[in-house]
Amino acid sequence: MSRKRSSKGLSNRVERVQKLLAGVGEGSRRAIEKEIALGHVRLNDRQAELGDTAGDGDRLCLGGQCWQVTHRPLAHRSLVYNKPEGEVTTRSDPQGRPTVFDRLPRLKQGRWIAVGRLDINTTGLLLLTTDGELANAMMHPSNEVDREYACRILGKVDPMMIQRLKSGVELEDGPAHFSDVVDSGGEGENRWFHVTLMEGRNREVRRLWASQGVRVSRLKRVRYGAAFLPKRLRMGAWHEFSAQDHCVLREDVGLSSHAQGLQLKPIGRARKPTGKRRR
Repeated sequence: MSRKRSSKGLSNRVERVQKLLAGVGEGSRRAIEKEIALGHVRLNDRQAELGDTAGDGDRLCLGGQCWQVTHRPLAHRSLVYNKPEGEVTTRSDPQGRPTVFDRLPRLKQGRWIAVGRLDINTTGLLLLTTDGELANAMMHPSNEVDREYACRILGKVDPMMIQRLKSGVELEDGPAHFSDVVDSGGEGENRWFHVTLMEGRNREVRRLWASQGVRVSRLKRVRYGAAFLPKRLRMGAWHEFSAQDHCVLREDVGLSSHAQGLQLKPIGRARKPTGKRRR
């Protein structure tokens, strides 16, 4: 089905009708699609159809309530979560394991988006945001957002090994390397290192060390781009960024300070159709 556009939009930016109505709490997108199919949604002066989009200046009505689509700065939220071992970075798990979303604050609208993932055995910083534009920019390989990990290595690490890891080694899914490796101390063959890399392939830190014949016994992410793990943030707790910090995260990946988007502004009740007068 081709995308349909209303005639009143004043901006090149448009959104699906069901997404806009879901954003003001009128139900899930799927539920609103059913309302559209039943003819309960109006777009400007006509009945909305599946596939319709709306832009700045358009009018939407559902259940007697009407809204005008406006283009304005969006108020997004971002937080850092200190992930413990044993939690998965998915919204639900077929095996019934706890997920990182179980402990997050509830949102009145929108949803938390995880910026990258951590496997079940990796702890530390997980950045979550309601800003989809920010999440996509931070995860896109072209932006080369660096990730820093603290890892405890079981086995002997020598300078030549570190040089190979920085120069690049061949993994089963292509070449990979650390952009930096810093010895953080320890005793014997259990030493801590801080490593930095510019991508987030599956279990990449563990596989890079394994290519040198040593094993990662503990792995913790401590930084993702401009976001750091607060030192006093306990495991399983979260810390929400201020609006100013959120702007810094956006600017760090080349985005404008404030997200812009379409929102619905209530404009009153829909008029009921008038019937014929009785004589």
